Amino acid sequence: MSRSVTYSVVPRLNPRDKDASPKFYAQVQASGDVNIREMSERIQQSCTVHKADVHAVLVALEDTMIDALKGGEIVRLGDLGTFQIGVSGKGALTEDEYNTSLITKARINFRPGIALSGILTGLTYSKVAKKAEKKSETEEEENEGV
Repeated sequence: MSRSVTYSVVPRLNPRDKDASPKFYAQVQASGDVNIREMSERIQQSCTVHKADVHAVLVALEDTMIDALKGGEIVRLGDLGTFQIGVSGKGALTEDEYNTSLITKARINFRPGIALSGILTGLTYSKVAKKAEKKSETEEEENEGV
């Protein structure tokens, strides 16, 4: 089954040169999303495990990953990839001056493994129309009265 990544073309300003004309770039447009229930259904169709069992394992995986990351562990999911906590912050002049107040942000780093990295080489692309921007509630209310 051939699948294609959809994109639209959007203008972007150069943040270093506010007076420059925008350039146009591809922006991937998602074709939907998949939650744990849908993943459970799809996995059930490709193996002998029932949807409820798959769902339970995926929920347990989520909980286990959260606990491991909170504990400072690296989570390795085989060929899918690796998750690890990373931090950003301000520097100190000496090691003795450094303290946790200098840490300004934590994030979850993901490094794709062989399985995920491999899908990037064979992608095809299809241009689609730009998604409409969401209107504010005030704009929607004003348009309803028209």
